[in-house]
Amino acid sequence: MAEVGLKKWIITITVITAALLELIDTTIVNVALPQIQGNLGATLEDVAWLSTGYAVANVIILPMSGWLGSRFGRKNYFLFSIILFTIASFLCGNATSLWELVGFRILQGLAGGGLIATAQAILIETWPREDVGIATALFGLGAVVGPTVGPTIGGYILEITNWPWIFYVNIPVGILAAYLTYTFVRETPKDGKGMPVDWIG
Repeated sequence: MAEVGLKKWIITITVITAALLELIDTTIVNVALPQIQGNLGATLEDVAWLSTGYAVANVIILPMSGWLGSRFGRKNYFLFSIILFTIASFLCGNATSLWELVGFRILQGLAGGGLIATAQAILIETWPREDVGIATALFGLGAVVGPTVGPTIGGYILEITNWPWIFYVNIPVGILAAYLTYTFVRETPKDGKGMPVDWIG
């Protein structure tokens, strides 16, 4: 059932903000690669895995997100993805070696992929059917703005502090998004059994 009034806008801002966390992180790390490379004593080829691992993890989880949302409930899966993304951001900032950081970036990418797919579904459920186009346009705007402003935000952070803060900046936003999701997003019916998993593909 669609929401109305202030609650509709709170949910809209919440899910777009959560999706922006993932979208900004696709590019924010790029400007920090030289600093990370020098700080962790890595080669240019090695630090490229920070972007590659994140993107591959996104691609892996996106097709599974619909099934996971149905099995565990869309709100639960979205909330879990926000919390996992926030924890992974903290771990990335505390990484002491390149491959530790790559592993945490992959974890962050898995959580981020769930945010993107589920945010769209929640938006469509939140808005009345006749206004779904507006919701889709708002999400599309965020999808365009996120990767665009990522390098700018990253560059500003590096001007005033060091590279771990490109990850730490996600933490307060993630905590707020998790709280608002828990408080305002309506739970959808979940199918405990779900569709069987085709492990072979």
